[in-house]
Amino acid sequence: MTEQYLHKEITSKIISCFYKVYNELGYGFLEKVYENALKIELENNGMAVEKQKPISVYYNDHLVGEYYADLIVEDKVILELKAAETLCEEHEYQLINYLKATNIEVGLLLNFGKKPQISRKIFTNK
Repeated sequence: MTEQYLHKEITSKIISCFYKVYNELGYGFLEKVYENALKIELENNGMAVEKQKPISVYYNDHLVGEYYADLIVEDKVILELKAAETLCEEHEYQLINYLKATNIEVGLLLNFGKKPQISRKIFTNK
């Protein structure tokens, strides 16, 4: 049960920043606009943020793919941003796969759609 609340203090700050950006910009911009704005807001709140950090995927010690995380906060939480009508299962699996490919165990899927949406995902490395 404690895994569900892993890095709760960080994710609470992130969610607060997400709503601040959403309330300021509203719906309809491209994902990149929200990514840039959220990075600024997170940094303004004293958080360390990396943008478009590469995530390498290995199979039997061979590099088989590389993806880019929208934002990584405090080296502890991966943020996958969407500007879609609504979140779907594919978005959630994308974030889970990013968690599987890293040592990061917490991810937030944030949708800047018509209605703001948040999905928290956990993938423990144990």
